Amino acid sequence: MARIVSLLPSATEIVSALGFQSDLVGRSHECDYPAGVEALPVCTAPKIDVTATSPAIDREVRTLLRQALSIYDLDLELMRALRPDLVVTQTQCEVCAVPLAQVERAVKQCLADAARVVALEPVSLEAVWKDIARVAAALGRPERGRLVIGELSGRMQAIAGRAAAIGTRPSLACIEWIDPLMTAGNWMPELVEKAGGRNCFGEAGLRSAYLSWDALRAADPDAILVLPCGFDLARTRAEAGALRDLPGWDELAAVSAGRVFLTDGHQYFNRPGPRLVESLEILAEVLFPDEFHFGFEGKGWERMTL
Repeated sequence: MARIVSLLPSATEIVSALGFQSDLVGRSHECDYPAGVEALPVCTAPKIDVTATSPAIDREVRTLLRQALSIYDLDLELMRALRPDLVVTQTQCEVCAVPLAQVERAVKQCLADAARVVALEPVSLEAVWKDIARVAAALGRPERGRLVIGELSGRMQAIAGRAAAIGTRPSLACIEWIDPLMTAGNWMPELVEKAGGRNCFGEAGLRSAYLSWDALRAADPDAILVLPCGFDLARTRAEAGALRDLPGWDELAAVSAGRVFLTDGHQYFNRPGPRLVESLEILAEVLFPDEFHFGFEGKGWERMTL
């Protein structure tokens, strides 16, 4: 029986999908799925005010990163008390979770190197599958990893095949931060393509990047998906007013057609784990509502009102 501490939500979901949820002994402050993990001890805390506005959060994050400081605190005393033999973190983004170097220092300081550290690197869909395999191998169950990867990739392939048969490919801009504007990279361009869309910004395998309003306006996409990192649907709705204030927003084709979609990025698109399949289902549903009906409207996404 393992003793696992997961320091990011996607890792918690991967561990659970592999059948080891009962072996989790600690989590990050953001881990909230699947049901039951919220009862676990919380090992991390943000140094920034996560309830602040989008611009304020962006300023705080950039200030800490310029000073080479972590955005998160890690509870060393709790880690020592939990005595994990496996700690799962990531190297992909210093904004998303406790950095690898900070975790390794903590393990050396309070666990005397007794715990193994597995660092995920989810820069693309293929990398997500490799992360699942890496966690499964660390838990001594590589065959479970292969089964989970096969099931998830099979579901994605089925959706991609249906979407490709439709014949039309609407252009889509994925907005990962509202103010300042950022476009979604990493695995999102791949998901857009699989859903039958043409991705306007961002490149698979590369980090999300800042986006100028002029560039978005010039692209004038058929649809816009708003998926702010760490925001649920209600929070995204509350922040969306900043988009309406952009000069010429109402003139965009997506806005005129009522094809601006607000989403729960926190639960879906921002988590590079098993529920990227559900994220693909949401994309297919919003791009081709006559063809795909997965039941996510109202809980995973909604249309932005004028």
